[in-house]
Amino acid sequence: MQATIQKWGNSQGIRIPKAFLEALGMMENDVVELNRVNDNLVITKVKEKKELTIDDIFQGYDGEYTPEAFDWGLPVGREVW
Repeated sequence: MQATIQKWGNSQGIRIPKAFLEALGMMENDVVELNRVNDNLVITKVKEKKELTIDDIFQGYDGEYTPEAFDWGLPVGREVW
């Protein structure tokens, strides 16, 4: 498949046919990453960042942890305690 690079505002762009995007599992407004590999342009769909849970954050952590109270001091402004 061939496409033509065309002026698009102050930039240049190409139009990618819908059927081509669907075959790649992409759609309008997907975030993509552009990379130059040798003299080629590689377009890769960015995977959505999932919301991390506390279990995700500490996955593989082997250390000891004991929760403890922390004194943050008295209110200074209009905090609600």
